[in-house]
Amino acid sequence: MTAPEMPPEVAATFAGFPDPVQSRLRDLRRLIFDVAAADKAIGPVLETLKWGEPAYLTQASKSGSTIRLGRVKSAPEDCALFFNCRTSLVEEFRAQFPDEFRFDKNRAVILRHDQPLPAEAVRICLGRALTYHLRRRAERSR
Repeated sequence: MTAPEMPPEVAATFAGFPDPVQSRLRDLRRLIFDVAAADKAIGPVLETLKWGEPAYLTQASKSGSTIRLGRVKSAPEDCALFFNCRTSLVEEFRAQFPDEFRFDKNRAVILRHDQPLPAEAVRICLGRALTYHLRRRAERSR
């Protein structure tokens, strides 16, 4: 799938990132839309800004938890996928992918901008985030 055109305020935020970071974040953005398009339960993804960072929400279906793109202070040259720290997402990712990523506490997966993107692992993480609430509801109904 081709990612939709960015809203102007999101495009302006992307333009503010250094080129290597911006390029990697654009790759992550494309993956978010690809993963969402591959799963009808996710539905459309709303692209907006939260806390001044590009954010992706499953506003229509409410299937998932918000994903934000940006950088962390501890690694400003690298990219981060931020997840709600009140979820178990980063804990799950840390258990499944201890060698593919670095982590920032329970809120972010850090991806080096100068190494190949572990695309399949990232797709799995994005899919889990975009279906987080669906999975939680299914667990509660058992």
